Amino acid sequence: MLKLSKKVEYGLIAIRHIASLNNQISTVKEISERYAIPVDVLAKVMQKLTKGKLVVSFQGSMGGYSLARSADEISVMNVISVIEGAQVGIAQCFTEEEANCSIHLNCTIKNPLSKIQHNLEDVFNTMKVSEIV
Repeated sequence: MLKLSKKVEYGLIAIRHIASLNNQISTVKEISERYAIPVDVLAKVMQKLTKGKLVVSFQGSMGGYSLARSADEISVMNVISVIEGAQVGIAQCFTEEEANCSIHLNCTIKNPLSKIQHNLEDVFNTMKVSEIV
């Protein structure tokens, strides 16, 4: 079963939370407490989202995070890519070099799976954060 990592889940939860507050500044502590996410893990996820320019970080006593752009402009794939550093693949050959697969020369399912992979990418690319708020 295809499964998103916990970090991706936490990133989507955080971005959804911020978007649901009409992009008011939200803190890691606030998000962590509300959704029972470990603070240290969420802080690292938020750093990645900041570095990936999906959220903006504000320092200081009134600091926190807000979206870097509209929730209509951020796709689920943007979040996945920023956190994972790669695309989601349903099989090894879609996430790594084909040469790393021990059966790539005799594989009979790569072409059919590529259709599923393409559809999955389409869904993640077209689904915007605004749709999950």
